[in-house]
Amino acid sequence: MCRPHPALIPLAILALLTTACSGSPESSPGTSGASGSPGGSVTPGGSDSPGLSSTPGGSVSPGLSSTPGAPNTSGTPTSSPASPTGTPTWTRILRQPVDGQHIVTQQRKYLVTRASDDAGTTTVTDRASHQVVVRHAPAAGFVAQSPVVIDDRWALIEEIRSDGSSPEIRAYRYDLTTGKRTDLAKQKGLPRISEPEIGAYNGIFAYSSTDSRSRSCLVVAALDSLTARTVTCVPDPGYVADPVVSGDSVTFSEITAPQTPQRCKRLLTASLSAGPARPIPATRTCIQWSGASLRGATIWSEVGATDPDQYQSRAYLRESTDAPAQSLGPIITDTIVACGNWIHWESRTTTNGAESYQVLRWQPTLSGPQPIYTSPPNTAITAPVCQDHTLFIEAAHLGATPKYTEALQLPTT
Repeated sequence: MCRPHPALIPLAILALLTTACSGSPESSPGTSGASGSPGGSVTPGGSDSPGLSSTPGGSVSPGLSSTPGAPNTSGTPTSSPASPTGTPTWTRILRQPVDGQHIVTQQRKYLVTRASDDAGTTTVTDRASHQVVVRHAPAAGFVAQSPVVIDDRWALIEEIRSDGSSPEIRAYRYDLTTGKRTDLAKQKGLPRISEPEIGAYNGIFAYSSTDSRSRSCLVVAALDSLTARTVTCVPDPGYVADPVVSGDSVTFSEITAPQTPQRCKRLLTASLSAGPARPIPATRTCIQWSGASLRGATIWSEVGATDPDQYQSRAYLRESTDAPAQSLGPIITDTIVACGNWIHWESRTTTNGAESYQVLRWQPTLSGPQPIYTSPPNTAITAPVCQDHTLFIEAAHLGATPKYTEALQLPTT
């Protein structure tokens, strides 16, 4: 499903992007870049970018004050959200060389980073003590995947082997108080993960599993208790994919007749707590890609197999199931995420041959999308991720000397 931004492909930061992607029929995992050292090489964000607040060691505390400023025009958001239409302030939490550590997520107690080595060594660090509590190095031939599902006690880390004759998915739950891990494949009562794609929102995660009847099923599970419910199943050779979890729902794809001219890919959404999945009406049938739902509203993208640019698709909004579809314009494929009170996505524009990336968001109080970040020249960004009602992106500054990446966070409540 996941498509890395083309501008990032030459970089070692591709390690972060490709390990965030799935090995399902909707995508193919890539390889990582140059080696990096996990653990003690994390440096604090500096103060050379005006308008960004930063905290030492990537240890950002809730409630930091920010300074009002002018609307963003250079990739550095500078004003504080006095209202839903105000331009918010992003906070830098990590700055690294492009072959250093890359942020996966930051939970209120823990910072999760991934190295630029080929396997994607994943490190979980206590933000208060700065002690490493987990360092997960994938087994030989395996590559770490994103997201890392995490709460105050547990972290779920997934790795895959996609090359060769025996592809395999492994997932482990770490106890962050002891560092001990449990192989989820040996956990009774929890359906086994059968596709690499995982959708996560705080301690809730969704994934595909294959049942005893060879059906592909969407499963929603809780990280702390490992209790799970099966939302829906699709007969073989169809399958479910692209789960995106919000605070109240999971949105996912259902693909039928995948290897035939009748192939159809449509989106559905379901409550996290109970109830069946319901389809999201498309503007063009069978080419919905991915989406996110929150409080009854859904934003999704559509891209056909014959469309000339698979990295860019069209975004649409329905404020309710019966509401008319509203066009939101071009979108970078596979970047929609719900976080806090908002649904976010990214777009790309080209002016005189120079590409620029934007992060946009929407909630029912707005008449249209609100831009909240624009990249400066020669800068590319990762797809947004959400944890604890906070949005995270990583920006790769390709025009700087030396080149570097910085991780930014934004409250979304």
